[in-house]
Amino acid sequence: MANDPSGSQNLQIKPVWDSTTRWFHWINVMCIIGLVGVGVVILNNKVLGVSADGKVLLKTVHVYIGYVFTANLVWRLFWAFKGNKFARWKSFLPLGRGYRDALRQYVDGSRSGNPPQYLGHNPVAKLMVTLLFLLLTVQAVSGLVLAGTDLYFPPFGAEIEQWVDATPDDGVALKPGSKEGTDPQAYADMREFRSPFMAAHYYTFYIMLFAVLVHIASIVMTEIREKNGLVSAMFTGSKVISKKALDED
Repeated sequence: MANDPSGSQNLQIKPVWDSTTRWFHWINVMCIIGLVGVGVVILNNKVLGVSADGKVLLKTVHVYIGYVFTANLVWRLFWAFKGNKFARWKSFLPLGRGYRDALRQYVDGSRSGNPPQYLGHNPVAKLMVTLLFLLLTVQAVSGLVLAGTDLYFPPFGAEIEQWVDATPDDGVALKPGSKEGTDPQAYADMREFRSPFMAAHYYTFYIMLFAVLVHIASIVMTEIREKNGLVSAMFTGSKVISKKALDED
């Protein structure tokens, strides 16, 4: 690419992220902040002196935020079939012929201070984005199961309630957070069924927090190194490049 008279490179602004992808990103950010905030209080409810009813209320808020989080995630996964070139599966999955060579080329270029430019996700970012989507999916699925086993909320709550209710035909709903009206053996079996989902939700929570911090740090480092408008692109939809991007048409 030609240089201008001052010696600086000509910069080009290229559209990358469509509006749906940007909306997903920021809704997801807000949901994660809300879920983490409420989740931390739930995990430390005894230390904070939260009452039993207060804990149920916190779990209810957590679940409602989780519904938004899950709906947003499902929409984004669907959009990976319908969105623009940079929103599709091929743009962020670390698969396909030539991916390993592209990864090696990007890493070598970064070490030498001259990484190849990408409009969409670079080969390293593809690994992180795929990991994040896997973690988000685990949290969404396990969270929906826990919503049913803790609060008898949809989509599985009705079946869970019927499973543990000692008198399912009396028309009286079970109270979340209470064993009153439940069959002791059925309730114990339900809690055993719930256990692996709880473990997955709990440990993935911490893995996701770590991955998000790495994600943010990587974005900041890439922004500083490549000066490509990576942060602002999730607001404007456009990135700045100083040479031809390898994924450019």
